[in-house]
Amino acid sequence: MIKSFSKLLYILGDSKLELLYLLVASIFASVLEALGIGLIGPFLSLSMNPELIKNIALLNWLYQRLGIQSNNQFIAALGIALVILFCIKSVAYFFMKSYIYNFGYRQKARISKRLMNTYLTVPYEFFLKKNTSTIIRNILIETEKFAQQVLISSLEAAANFIIIAILIIVLAKTDIIFLAIASAIILPTFGFFYIMRKKFARWGQITSECRNEIIRIINHSLGGIKETRLIGCEQYFEEQMDEKLKKYTTAESLFNSTQIIPRIAIETILVLFLILLIVVYQLFFEQSVQQLVPVLSVFAIASIRLIPATSQFIALVSYAQGASYSMDAIYLDLLEAKQQESLPLKSSRQTKSNSSISTNFTFKNQIDLNCLTYRYPETNTPALLNISLSLQKGESIALIGKSGAGKTTLVDLILGLLEPQSGDISVDGVSVYDNLRSWQDLIGYIPQTIFLMDDTLERNIAFGVPDELIDQKRLQGAMEAAQLTDLIDHLPNGLNTVLGERGIRLSGGQRQRVGIARALYHKKEILVLDEATSALDNETESLVTEAIQALSGTLTMIIIAHRLTTVKHCDRIYSLEGGRIVKSGSYKEVVLG
Repeated sequence: MIKSFSKLLYILGDSKLELLYLLVASIFASVLEALGIGLIGPFLSLSMNPELIKNIALLNWLYQRLGIQSNNQFIAALGIALVILFCIKSVAYFFMKSYIYNFGYRQKARISKRLMNTYLTVPYEFFLKKNTSTIIRNILIETEKFAQQVLISSLEAAANFIIIAILIIVLAKTDIIFLAIASAIILPTFGFFYIMRKKFARWGQITSECRNEIIRIINHSLGGIKETRLIGCEQYFEEQMDEKLKKYTTAESLFNSTQIIPRIAIETILVLFLILLIVVYQLFFEQSVQQLVPVLSVFAIASIRLIPATSQFIALVSYAQGASYSMDAIYLDLLEAKQQESLPLKSSRQTKSNSSISTNFTFKNQIDLNCLTYRYPETNTPALLNISLSLQKGESIALIGKSGAGKTTLVDLILGLLEPQSGDISVDGVSVYDNLRSWQDLIGYIPQTIFLMDDTLERNIAFGVPDELIDQKRLQGAMEAAQLTDLIDHLPNGLNTVLGERGIRLSGGQRQRVGIARALYHKKEILVLDEATSALDNETESLVTEAIQALSGTLTMIIIAHRLTTVKHCDRIYSLEGGRIVKSGSYKEVVLG
């Protein structure tokens, strides 16, 4: 319980103080509600026996002070006061509930935003073991479950617990027998749900995992709709979806069905107890039940609120237990991101980068990679070992080698997505880790598959720039350099043509040239091409290669390629094997020699 509460506070962050105010407001509203119910019994007793006014010191004092002439008038005044108290209680309860919902959904929005920020800024290694469907689920679904079933449910459970406690005290003051009855009704139900708490958590975990798998299946089947249709594997994905939906339905049905048990059990046991009490009282005590009317009225009215309060409390606690997996998913991602930021290597470099104002890079002469060594998390064998090379401004170099040689890892280090365990990257003698953001501003990355938004060509080239800030002159220059002007003439709406999801309206070569135009628009001085032409046919590849070669001398380029013919024009070629540079030199020396 303490562990879960500490996780809750960690996720809430700066909103912890507001949570305290909300609890105080809940206590106030709950006390008013219980007080209103507790006063009904004494009021009914006074109505049936007005002479009690003189026997109760407080009432007698009020009677004298108000100067009321008759008992009936005094009782009427008390009735009006009780009505006013009930109205105040109802208004306070409404605002308290509204505040709880407002707080809960504000936290959902804030945590979604915090998670988004975390995923956008967390070190790249984080994504090596995270699935996109899990990230989407956490931002959209788990935050919703956390807000509704953990945060709001916990706050409402706290309010109901206060009401239950006060009503039980009222019943104990009224008659100890009724306290015993209330305990006999409530405690077994509490016991049942305590035993079931692990089941609730497990069902909640199953529903979250199934949601994640459903998102993943949708991504795989519809994201690759061409391949799905051509291969004819629609049934395969449908069967996967059917399996997950059945598991999800079973878990959700079992969980929600058990939430009905508290109300049914408490109502049934309560009615049985009351009827048995009246029967026993008449048969064995041979007295009129009328003597029990004031006490029974308190118990009946208290029960009207006690039954829903107890059943809601138990159900809300079980909801919170069922959503514990959602809270853990959010907590662990936020915690892992914070821990990765505080790793010793990153800490020293990030602190250096963020402390004082670091100089923005101006790449004038040379980039140096000095003894870079990198090992992926939870592996013993280095992916790269003591890699050193230099690159002059305006040069083009190529990285070649078999799959697994370390080419992509080296590029990820150059891009600043990964940080080496040892070694350094410097520009004109200055470490890129002095200002990693400024270094990344110099680099344009063109992978084998360009990411294109389901948006206009203009917005895809000026990626991440608001419409009103797009420089049309620069946009035109980037398109000309990437040889895209002919494409625009063939699009129905020119630059404003929506390209479709992942640029489905464009050919492979056109998508690659959009990637080049994007890098040029953002004034990148260094282009990193990661198998940028390997998925293209020969004719299209030659067109893209021509566009790349036209930039030689103007931009500095680092090219990864399997097709060795595409790197003939490079000034220098590095051959990698097992994470090491085994050969370097001209195309003739490395490839033909």
